[in-house]
Amino acid sequence: MVVVDSSASAIMADQNIDPNTATNPSRQEKHVPAIKAISGDEKSPSKEKKSVDYASKKSTTVIQKSHCFQNSWTFWFDNPSSKSNQVTWGSSLRSLYTFATIEEFWSLYNNIHPPTKWVPGADLYCFKHKIEPKWEDPICANGGKWTMFFPKAATLESNWLNTLLALVGEQFDQGDQICGAVLNFRARGDRISLWTKNAANEEAQLSIGKQWKELLGYNDTIGFIVHEDAKTLDRDAKRRYTV
Repeated sequence: MVVVDSSASAIMADQNIDPNTATNPSRQEKHVPAIKAISGDEKSPSKEKKSVDYASKKSTTVIQKSHCFQNSWTFWFDNPSSKSNQVTWGSSLRSLYTFATIEEFWSLYNNIHPPTKWVPGADLYCFKHKIEPKWEDPICANGGKWTMFFPKAATLESNWLNTLLALVGEQFDQGDQICGAVLNFRARGDRISLWTKNAANEEAQLSIGKQWKELLGYNDTIGFIVHEDAKTLDRDAKRRYTV
């Protein structure tokens, strides 16, 4: 579903849509360069107009339309305590919630603990609906992933949020080649990865890697590893592409 006469990213940039603004108009979203925060306290209504204003606001809230993304997305979580007991890789993965609108995204994101408060070993995924974040998924099977490393936790949260906004806002020229993103919280250094569909499509992979770096302002070299290589070679897998 697509918003008529306006892309999701444009609406987010111009209006900073957040479901919480109905009760807190001065709220500002931080760490979002693509979004201009809107703030301002309105004067309190006079006593004579309170009932009228409340009724009009209530009516507006009821008829307000949701702003749909081009794709639906699902958050997944992998608990480190469950990983140690899993029989096969991925069996501890849990689907959290599927969202399809800007309002749903902010409602979910604002109620998820920031990565810096997680237990090391935790993984959070955001994948297109009906694509499981597993190598065995038919759509992921022939793909691979780009990975960025963040040794300092201070920059992790903002880069994770901006990666999510780029995904759901369809900011990538080769967005149809992207499966989703994963944040790995680790004691030795955190990382964010973008999973893609077709590792053999070099042009698409390089386009995604370059755009991702530009969107986040990431200066270090990043590499692309094919899932099949990672399965067979594990940590010895070589990077197929670099940007």
